[in-house]
Amino acid sequence: MASSEMPFRQFVIKVHSRCDLACDHCYMYESADQSWRSRPRVIALETADLIGERVAHHARTHGLDSVKYVLHGGEPLLAGAQHLSAVIEKLCRPLDGVATVDLRIHTNGVLLDRGFCDLFASHGVSVGVSLDGDRAANDRHRRYANGRTSHPRVLEALALLRQPEYRHLYAGILCTVDIMNDPVAVYDALKAEEPPRIDLLLPHATWDSPPPRPLEPETGLPQSTAYADWLIRIHQRWMRDGKPFGIRIFDSVSSMLAGGPSQTEAIGLEPSDLLVIETDGSIEQVDSLKVAFEGAPATGMSVLHNDLDAASDHPGMMSRRRGLDGLSAQCRACPVVTTCGGGYYPHRYRSSNGFDNSSVYCADLLHLIEYIARTERAVTLEGAPRQPVSISAGSLRELETGFGGAAAVAELVQAQASINRLLLAEAGIRAASHNAHARVAWQSLLALDATAPAELAVTLTHPYFRAWAAKIIAGATDSSVAGHLAAFALTATSRAGSEAELTIPVRSGAVNLPGLGRFLIDEGMREVRVRTAPDRLSFNVGRTLWTVPTDSTVELPKAVEERWQPITMLNSRGFAARIEDTDPERDCHQWQVSDRLSQAARVAWQDRFDTAWRLILDDHAAYAPGLAAGLTTITPLAAHPDGHKVSAAARQAFGAVGMALPDRADLFALLLIHEFQHAKFGAVLDLYDLYDESDSKLYYAPWCNDPRPLGGLLQGTYAHVAVTDFWRVRRQLDTGSEAAAAEIQFARWRSQTTDAVDALAANGSLTPAGRAFIEGIRATLTLWLAEPVSPSAEVAADLRARQHRQTYVSAVQRATTA
Repeated sequence: MASSEMPFRQFVIKVHSRCDLACDHCYMYESADQSWRSRPRVIALETADLIGERVAHHARTHGLDSVKYVLHGGEPLLAGAQHLSAVIEKLCRPLDGVATVDLRIHTNGVLLDRGFCDLFASHGVSVGVSLDGDRAANDRHRRYANGRTSHPRVLEALALLRQPEYRHLYAGILCTVDIMNDPVAVYDALKAEEPPRIDLLLPHATWDSPPPRPLEPETGLPQSTAYADWLIRIHQRWMRDGKPFGIRIFDSVSSMLAGGPSQTEAIGLEPSDLLVIETDGSIEQVDSLKVAFEGAPATGMSVLHNDLDAASDHPGMMSRRRGLDGLSAQCRACPVVTTCGGGYYPHRYRSSNGFDNSSVYCADLLHLIEYIARTERAVTLEGAPRQPVSISAGSLRELETGFGGAAAVAELVQAQASINRLLLAEAGIRAASHNAHARVAWQSLLALDATAPAELAVTLTHPYFRAWAAKIIAGATDSSVAGHLAAFALTATSRAGSEAELTIPVRSGAVNLPGLGRFLIDEGMREVRVRTAPDRLSFNVGRTLWTVPTDSTVELPKAVEERWQPITMLNSRGFAARIEDTDPERDCHQWQVSDRLSQAARVAWQDRFDTAWRLILDDHAAYAPGLAAGLTTITPLAAHPDGHKVSAAARQAFGAVGMALPDRADLFALLLIHEFQHAKFGAVLDLYDLYDESDSKLYYAPWCNDPRPLGGLLQGTYAHVAVTDFWRVRRQLDTGSEAAAAEIQFARWRSQTTDAVDALAANGSLTPAGRAFIEGIRATLTLWLAEPVSPSAEVAADLRARQHRQTYVSAVQRATTA
């Protein structure tokens, strides 16, 4: 992909170029580049307005559904609350109806007060605060110009962010590593501030100006892994504490080891999607390049004169978007290159050869990644299984409210990946004991785990892998089910671009490759030899060898096209989900699955999905990041004969939502949001005991005509928080009779979901974690109960609730007498 085809999604906006502290480790003022001296102190509103227009044009051009603004400095609060508010409005207004905006601000905290917090609450600005640990650690670098400590003021700012009315603004703490500080003392001090996340930042350095290191006593040489050793001390304490909050560098390493994305530009191979815009409108690369040389971040471009796409073609930006090809030979040969990614780009600089080097923290990164791989990897396929990866306390609290953004859902995805490895370790051995072809496939998977772990991890994220594994672990011995292990092995091999040949059982007249598609087989055949190669799949059917290119853009011969049924994708504004209408394990939902869709049906699904996703982005944006992070698959279900809406999520199929195609886009949006709530809650139940499973009583659920077990009532309550919110928003945005109908739905579901919460809270079978979950839901509903509703809507909602209760009672009586 050309660099100009890779859009920018993150924009660091320098709103003030001066600072009220004099931190001696600051790259802005203490490094080689001193361009701040010639820049305006504060960004002009005209410049902010132009930035907003440029970003909106960029988002429209590339079909972006969201962008991130980070308000930065210097110290951005020096701009003042009134000017900051105006800047935010200028930046965001052009994006109305174009893309949602994730607004953040990074501050040293010393000026943060209730006025600023109220401003940030009104604009939805998340706040990250810099703090290097306890007072001794923080005072080592973060002081006023006169040497006075800043520590008490920063603690006051953090205490303010912990207040209930501002807690949702608290994004986390940024801490610059200093190995002269006690790592455990630093960790304990940061933990005491109850952050949702922490960013541990390696101090900016280059090969010309390397970071300070203690000397080895024996050799007198600098200790090559001193920074890794410091971080590992924190990692050990963090793991022992049960990960009470996210730590971005550790979470990123774990995610990439499991085949997921990095959460930071400091490591990983993902192409950079970040631009910096200075107070004068200058467009720059990442501003930490200031540590390299004078003018290092400059592009020579400005929003006053240049479109943002022009920056994509700047040589520096292009070099940060080349992935593996953009790294030094030493990095390309490294065993952890796909996780490390060469380290942070500015840290590779040497005046003699530019950025064609490994990171100045190379040895540290290697040591840290190998340590985490040894200690945090959920399971080795041949080793003894361990517990699945947990999620941070901050993410759990976020999920307890009924919501959950991209980071929280990404942690659930990572936990599910670790569970799937545990399942593969058990199901693979069991399948191999029942089927000769599965034994060969198991050996292939063991080899892939060593040579292509990322591709294997991606394959295991297919939602119906777990449904298959659960069957095997439950005792299924049918050779066609056990032999399906080979299908997962070949899919992973194909993703890795490697060669293998395995036998796959024929199931329902086809051989299936999960996530890729299925190949129709002649009647009477029970198994087929399938071969993967870097550019093709080959199916040996009888005496005919059928070849399918892995490049989906290659036109297929008609005879091949009639047999090969590839997975197709639904796309809208940068988000994609597969239509899964081929996998033999997709029938794990309680409703009948649909047959393979016709081309006309696919067009209808794409049209409805596109409209629904745009509606979610525009009107229900709180759910969009979580959906984008965790929803991978939509499984078409057969329509109900009476025309009732049909949808489902399966506990054994995280990432998938099943539904019959709704006739309206708003119902499509509602079903996506509603069913993914079930998926999130099921993923939480995989990690935490929320109730006593020995409770065998059945309970009334306001959304069902039959009594439900306690776990089912919990599931439904969590899902109906989102249903309530959906109609809450719709009654505000719809008009006429649609708004009146939405108001009735809102009044009904907020009341009945609250009733369910009350019933659960009074139940003695909830664990402490379960009670915390219910209280989190209650806090969300309490806010909505305060919203006024018309008397007519209240009456109509109450009537519907009573009618449902009577229907339920009648159904229970009929079941009892039968």
